[in-house]
Amino acid sequence: MDVGFIGLGRMGRAMVGRLVAAGHTVRVWNRSPGAAEGLAGVIPVASPAEAFRGDAALTMLADDAALRAVIVEGGLLDQPDRPGLHLGMSTISVALARDLAAIHERAGVPYVSAPVFGRPDAAERGALNIVAAGPEAEIVRAAPLLDAMGAKTWRFGTEPARANAVKLAGNFMLISAIEAMGEACAFTEAHGVPGADLLDLLTSTLFAAPAYKNYGALIAEERYEPAGFALRLGAKDVRLALQAAEAAGVPMPFASAVRDGLIEAIAHGDGEKDWSALARVSARRSGRA
Repeated sequence: MDVGFIGLGRMGRAMVGRLVAAGHTVRVWNRSPGAAEGLAGVIPVASPAEAFRGDAALTMLADDAALRAVIVEGGLLDQPDRPGLHLGMSTISVALARDLAAIHERAGVPYVSAPVFGRPDAAERGALNIVAAGPEAEIVRAAPLLDAMGAKTWRFGTEPARANAVKLAGNFMLISAIEAMGEACAFTEAHGVPGADLLDLLTSTLFAAPAYKNYGALIAEERYEPAGFALRLGAKDVRLALQAAEAAGVPMPFASAVRDGLIEAIAHGDGEKDWSALARVSARRSGRA
């Protein structure tokens, strides 16, 4: 397929690599120049308009503001040469996802929300789990692209915003696991048991699941750099979950507590570290860091 890809952060670069390896023609654009350097087989373009055309355009931008600025305020949906499909793969708010669905419908450009679960190393292996919602026929049409980037595509209906709600819920559960491990380590260390020993036991037995094992290892080793997913972005996602929860009348008290911990971590200079560095907050609060 002839596709454009907008957003070449660590995730975007890895996803583009999978598309190229699958034989797709990929035009790329990023807000900061030079991001395409070292990417083999891509066609760098000078403007987002040149990327937002062809069989499909994929966006992997950092947040609501970036996506709105590039796609909506940038007038890409008003240009004469538009893509046959827009796959929105960024983690964005439920509210913006609804707005985008309506804007695309008015413009006559099919829109599918397809955020992903997985870190850059999973993206490099094509092992992402992709959450897709939108018109069924469009998800089927996008299958060659989704299959190139992910191990499985999970479908959640025809309303694009549902995929974004699922993504935010999943990220909330991940950061909750990190918070729980951080508090548990601070507790056992106060009683003479190294947190690494606790995590070795629990992530091999009661909590032998990828989220606990992977993030538990980072916490045990205090390996927070380079960030697979920056803590400041995790804070953004928790904030988006709380906004959507409030709009729907759903209390999320633990999310509020985690948000405060993330703010504290950012205040201590951990915003660009991996979001597993949230565990440092419990250590600091207990006087052990």
